[in-house]
Amino acid sequence: MSLDITKYPTLALAEIPAQLRLMPKESLLKLCDELRQFLLDSVSRSSGHFASGLGTVELTVALHYVYNTPFDHLIWDVGHQAYPHKILTGRREKISTIRQKGGLHPFPWRGESEYDVLSVGHSSTSISAGLGMAVAAEHEGKGRRTVCVIGDGAITAGMSFEAMNHAGDIKPDLLVILNDNEMSISENVGALNNHLAQILSGKLYSTLREGGKKVLSGIPPIKELVKRTEEHIKGMVVPGTLFEELGFNYIGPVDGHDVLGLVHTLKNMRGRKGPQFLHIMTKKGKGYAPAEKDPIGWHAVPKFDPQIGTLPKSAEGLPTYSAIFGNWLCETAAADPKLMAITPAMREGSGMVPFSRQYPDRYFDVAIAEQHAVTFAAGLAIGGYKPVVAIYSTFLQRAYDQVIHDVAIQRLPVLFAIDRGGIVGADGPTHQGAFDLSFLRCIPNLVIMVPSDENECRLMLHTGYHYEAGPSAVRYPRGNGTGAAFSPLAPLDIGKGIIRRQGEKIALLNFGTLLQEADIAARHLNATLVDMRFVKPLDEELIESLAAGHEVLVTLEENAVMGGAGSAVNEFLMRKRLMVPVLNIGLPDRFIPQGSQQEIRADIGLDSVGILSQIQHWLA
Repeated sequence: MSLDITKYPTLALAEIPAQLRLMPKESLLKLCDELRQFLLDSVSRSSGHFASGLGTVELTVALHYVYNTPFDHLIWDVGHQAYPHKILTGRREKISTIRQKGGLHPFPWRGESEYDVLSVGHSSTSISAGLGMAVAAEHEGKGRRTVCVIGDGAITAGMSFEAMNHAGDIKPDLLVILNDNEMSISENVGALNNHLAQILSGKLYSTLREGGKKVLSGIPPIKELVKRTEEHIKGMVVPGTLFEELGFNYIGPVDGHDVLGLVHTLKNMRGRKGPQFLHIMTKKGKGYAPAEKDPIGWHAVPKFDPQIGTLPKSAEGLPTYSAIFGNWLCETAAADPKLMAITPAMREGSGMVPFSRQYPDRYFDVAIAEQHAVTFAAGLAIGGYKPVVAIYSTFLQRAYDQVIHDVAIQRLPVLFAIDRGGIVGADGPTHQGAFDLSFLRCIPNLVIMVPSDENECRLMLHTGYHYEAGPSAVRYPRGNGTGAAFSPLAPLDIGKGIIRRQGEKIALLNFGTLLQEADIAARHLNATLVDMRFVKPLDEELIESLAAGHEVLVTLEENAVMGGAGSAVNEFLMRKRLMVPVLNIGLPDRFIPQGSQQEIRADIGLDSVGILSQIQHWLA
């Protein structure tokens, strides 16, 4: 969208940070107001992440004002909150294309701008990467500064603490900013505290502190007293002891919406040596009342009318797979007090809101800690309970060793409900569930199921939950079901597929929810259509009879072709020396960019037209 200069006179002068840094400090207040309004205008027209960006307007302005970006490195953790950063770094006119096919990437992306230093999508990577950059800057010796901005959710992850522990050990010049919008310590944000932060970040305090320590270092009791007194004084007003213990100089908490105060504190901190930690308090959704009231609901939004202030109701359609899972969870928990459900901070997305309310003592949100989620489930299973881990495909990648080492080797009955398998859409390459069938298939003792519709999804969850011989996984996509009628819950025969349509010459072996698309292609070709249901164990008997009765086999999955379900079929045929030609259709060997699910499936040939044309082309 092109900028209306009459509406945004100050923002018009700050297309890139070099222009922003030429402004007098007093005009930053006006700039923040205009930037917030522009964000509201653009996201309401384009859809996208919303509440987080509203909360970081002042911080973004202050950082680009004080630091010499892009020479100085500014790293955003995850990047939901980086829309204001994109607007101020030369991408203002394109912001309405964010998350759309061919448009701006939903998160910071190295290929898009020199201001995006780290490509992100998963949380808690900023401090580790920032520490690497800070060490590189030290060796480079040109005075480059490094700043990481991390949220209160992301900092709870183990990786963040691993990075801080290392930083405290090697002591590079690094600033970590905790953007805290948990309001539990909001009373600390006030005139006294801002004043204290400015004193603590100033040169005089640090000189006195270091000098005093040197003078008194020879007298152990006094040294201990000085340390205790300092801790006591700071402890009365700041909750920073933990970060100090990790080796950081802690400042804060300060008001993250006071742009001039932030500029003052950041200027003080920019020249400081060693690891620095600035704790700022912000409000998600700041400046737009509906988003302030419900930051979770306004986290990622469709197009909406800012005047009305409510999000449009999604059309009452078929239930999502996440909702199907959530309903099954509640139904099963009512009948079995041993069920325990775990999510790594994805309650809403995984459809677990009703369960968390009905069974709060059996619901565990472990925060952004996927490794812990899986091993915690292993412990519950050892203790005689029935854990269900609800996790997105792309986040399960982060807990791979735990699936192998803590669950599968020990044959523990943990059920993995893997949401967002296959093409996810607008969140782009970091969120497409492209690899789970490939990386899970090679793990012994693990049963892997792929439903073709919502009824099969329920039956498979039921089957996996009651499977005692080891772990199991049910993998389903983002989006709505097909309208399939529900049958009573009963366990499926492990490793058995179903022939859905009998044809001739060609057999189409479908794994998962592309069955409807596959059915259209099969009818055109008069092909046999099989709902394979199980990736592991495979229905080898069925594959053998299909190979005997058909001239060619085609496998279909919404997973990387390399190492996926189709590869499992190839391996079996080779092992049995069954010389039948096989075409594997699935996700190509590249990272899939953002776009709607329909657009992406059409682009890579996974809609009915694409499936048909791939088969015809191959046959020709």
